Amino acid sequence: MAHQADYLIVGAGAVGMIFADQLLTETDATIAIVDRRATPGGHWNEAYPFVRLHQPSAYYGAGSRALGCDRIETTGFNRGNYELASGHEVLSYFDGLMRERFLPSGRVRYFPMSDYRGDGTFVSRLTGEAQRIEVRRKLIDATYIDTQIPATHTPSFQVADGVQVVGPKDLPKAAPAEGRYVILGGGKTAMDVGVWLLQSGVAAQAIRWVIPRDAWLINRDTIQPGEAFFHRTGLGQALQLEASAEAASLDDLFARLERDGQLIRLDPSGPATMYRGATISPGEMELLRSIKDVVRKGRVRRLETTAIVLEEGSVAAEPGDLYVDCTARGIASRPAVPIFAGDRITIQAVRANVVSLSAAVIAHVEAAYGSDAEKNGLCVPIPVATRHSEWPRLMLQDVRNARRWSADKDLRRWVAEHRLSGLGVGAGMAAPPDEVRQAILQRIREARPRAEANLARLAGEAEGRVLEPGARGAA
Repeated sequence: MAHQADYLIVGAGAVGMIFADQLLTETDATIAIVDRRATPGGHWNEAYPFVRLHQPSAYYGAGSRALGCDRIETTGFNRGNYELASGHEVLSYFDGLMRERFLPSGRVRYFPMSDYRGDGTFVSRLTGEAQRIEVRRKLIDATYIDTQIPATHTPSFQVADGVQVVGPKDLPKAAPAEGRYVILGGGKTAMDVGVWLLQSGVAAQAIRWVIPRDAWLINRDTIQPGEAFFHRTGLGQALQLEASAEAASLDDLFARLERDGQLIRLDPSGPATMYRGATISPGEMELLRSIKDVVRKGRVRRLETTAIVLEEGSVAAEPGDLYVDCTARGIASRPAVPIFAGDRITIQAVRANVVSLSAAVIAHVEAAYGSDAEKNGLCVPIPVATRHSEWPRLMLQDVRNARRWSADKDLRRWVAEHRLSGLGVGAGMAAPPDEVRQAILQRIREARPRAEANLARLAGEAEGRVLEPGARGAA
């Protein structure tokens, strides 16, 4: 069976849905969406039940409709900040976007439970029927930002008979009435598990945490949207640029970012060499610090009934320990490729740690600009960072992209007015005095060119300093 569409989007996860939404807003194009899952939302379909967005909901989702109601939370560790949607809310959001906006438009065809085979051909995972779409304009690869999640992750370590290992998704069902929980992994998923266990009443003494590498995380307090929080977010941007401009070395850079409250880590006295752009609140971090049984001997090689075998030695274990595997890598690190390449668009991040806005900008540039050269000049991909030594390179490209956008008057206005920029959140709330705002903006303007120059130097010096995973020195 053959179909026709102007654009064929492979992947109905967040970036594919956001790209399609922006095309619907700005063009009269027809769109076909092919996805291997039964419902839209990508990896959120397999998320663990207690997961929430790490950044405010205002920054997430599609341009045409808000996710949530821009509510300030009044309880919990996110108290005083904008709401964080749960995984269930995110799934419902994308399902509603498909059913209430995409399909009723008459311009979107949706083919779930289908594997894309290339050349416009896809095969139903239910019936095996092959179908083909004649693509009149472009193929959109919305799968290049490859998200690896615990539910679909295959552990890289061996597990002896009788040892119980679960992923975060199965933890609530497998949680024993007594015994010790052993969290494997040092990333944000592991932190989510630790916070959930502690909030659920598990004593910190009943939790062991195996951390291959400590991570730097973004302080959520510093990235709140809207004018009412400009004294935090705008000042945070100024502080980051100033630290980037003045740092003498990579270690000095992170010392400044930590001192200024922009980045935080579990153990301020020890090295942290991982950075993936995850966010956390200071309250959550303080709670996690109550876990004292922390093992730092590299990655797990084998789980035995009475021992955990790691890269740098072994530690004793109890036969009844329940292991929670949080070692999935999250977003895979893949090399950057040109986003616009003839009849193909490969969606990647074009602003650091901001996936939703990146997808919307790429769709807008596709709709509003001409040649691939012009489009790629505005949309230079930012590869995913995994190590803190990659932070200068990540932020250098972010600063450069922001400069290009600012120099284009139309694009600058479009971004400022777009929902996902966060600038329009909290209308009517008290904003800082104009003199405070102008002083912060002046600091940003003065620091940006100096930061760009020094980040280029730091990024160059960071090359070759990366240690093997599990090493306890600076990377």
